Amino acid sequence: MSFWSDERRHSQSRSIGQRPIDLETEFDQHVLACVLSRALKEIEAGEMTATEATGLSRAELQDVLTRNFPAIPVKAFALEKVTDREPGMEEGLLRDLLFAHARPGAPVSARFAKIIARRALRNNHLWQDLGLFNRAELSRLLAKHFPMLAAGNTKHMKWKKYFYRKLCEAEGFSLCAAPSCRECNEFDSCFGPEEGESLHARIKNGLALD
Repeated sequence: MSFWSDERRHSQSRSIGQRPIDLETEFDQHVLACVLSRALKEIEAGEMTATEATGLSRAELQDVLTRNFPAIPVKAFALEKVTDREPGMEEGLLRDLLFAHARPGAPVSARFAKIIARRALRNNHLWQDLGLFNRAELSRLLAKHFPMLAAGNTKHMKWKKYFYRKLCEAEGFSLCAAPSCRECNEFDSCFGPEEGESLHARIKNGLALD
């Protein structure tokens, strides 16, 4: 089942009409569709439940699907079989960091905080594990929903590395032994380009995910 292509067709059908298109709302829809498409792949592979894949509770997922994607069958996510899982310590710290910088009074920002914190625990670039098409989409998402946090990444550090640096700063210590980033022999692991193929494209091209 191709969730993203189904939702793209549904989104396009919504945009054909007299009402003006809210590009920011459409972008949020796109991001959610990408995340849920990744979640479906993991559900179908027996790797994760819907709540484990997204970091959202069953009630939150039900609301997201009903409100944002009425054309998609909810049963595909097997919500009746899932339970809500409490975040571990690392995920909880990432959540708290994102919650602290989320747009005030914006429930969608809080939900993205949960999704990002859960997907950040994976091994690929964060934009890939969110199912996005490139780093620019992730940067746009963070600038919209966590503007003060995103604005601090002036050196274009890899986003996951940046999150963990902020957590270290909040605790008053640093894991880095080098006196400055430029003098560190692991500079590229923090600041190198976040290039690669989207995971959707890898699946479409029949390539295995590492």
